[in-house]
Amino acid sequence: MIQTFRFNGLLLATFFLAAACGADHSASGLPGVRMNQGAAAADVASSGRTPVSIESIETRRFSFTYAATIEGLPDAGPAHVYVPIAIETAHQRIEAFEVDAPFAGRLEHEPVFGNRFWHGILESGQESTTVTVRYTVERKLLRKEPPDHPIGALGEAELREMERFLKPNERVVVGHEILTPILAEIRREAGPNDKSEIARSIYDWVVDNIEYKKVGTGWGNGDTFWACGERYGNCTDFHSLFISLARTEGIPARFEMGFPIPIDRAEGEIGGYHCWLEFYLDGVGWFPIDASEAFKHPEKRELFYGTHPADRFHVTTGRDLRLGPDHRGPALNYFIYPYVEVDGKSLSDRVETTFTYADLPPDGDGVRRGG
Repeated sequence: MIQTFRFNGLLLATFFLAAACGADHSASGLPGVRMNQGAAAADVASSGRTPVSIESIETRRFSFTYAATIEGLPDAGPAHVYVPIAIETAHQRIEAFEVDAPFAGRLEHEPVFGNRFWHGILESGQESTTVTVRYTVERKLLRKEPPDHPIGALGEAELREMERFLKPNERVVVGHEILTPILAEIRREAGPNDKSEIARSIYDWVVDNIEYKKVGTGWGNGDTFWACGERYGNCTDFHSLFISLARTEGIPARFEMGFPIPIDRAEGEIGGYHCWLEFYLDGVGWFPIDASEAFKHPEKRELFYGTHPADRFHVTTGRDLRLGPDHRGPALNYFIYPYVEVDGKSLSDRVETTFTYADLPPDGDGVRRGG
């Protein structure tokens, strides 16, 4: 069975259900990348691949394959399988995607943040099955430049939407006393009234005081209490702390989750997710940052304040997500890996995932599209 989905009159995806589909796309060098005029040419590395600066990549095309193998399900009842489907934004175009699964499913939407997901129902007794999503993606550099003129006042609907990015989440507190000493330092540095200065001071405080490392257990949940108490973690902990501090100061901030797409090789496997965020300033709009990458690459600290390079693939937005009426368990802290539920109980630990990518030519020659 083949289903074709359209959005705003443009072909978005073709779903292949219970059918094998697609071929791998690979490339050498750095196809699919358009460079800023005047970007300096670097020496050819020993691998034969030309090093490039991450900020010089304006547009990039790549294929991305998301594979999830589900094993060891109980015989208690059908399993609801939820697989996130990447969203489109002004800086990310999903040229095509296809879902290959041996059981039926459909495309659904999460209503609060507009996330998309594939929802399939797997009957009990299945020993092992794999769901694969294949994408063709165009990703653009997001660099926030000062606007030519201030952005106009938000309308009523936009203000209502903005309110959700000021509220606390289960693991992202707002206005809690644990934030008080940190905000006192930030306000001394930035002054009490200028939100743009406060936002920059929050960024600097997080980069200066939180260490990127993965030791023991507890990190990786995007937990403000963890970040404040332990002062280390991964990207989720960095950005949850930023969001807590920003929202407490009345600055809307939104959490975005996806995958890193390395620029130092043309194809390969990706070990796991990456996350980043945007915050909103009146007269400026949404402003991109990546605090954990700024810690890992201190020489690019200024770059990651105001820029999301084309080295990432945005999949979902937001926290505490519910995936429709069949999702009976607790809300998802964030949604990047498949969620499997039987009788209201999560069995996501029965899922093994593999993620791969390959750069594609910018003109799309030779790339098979759905239709």
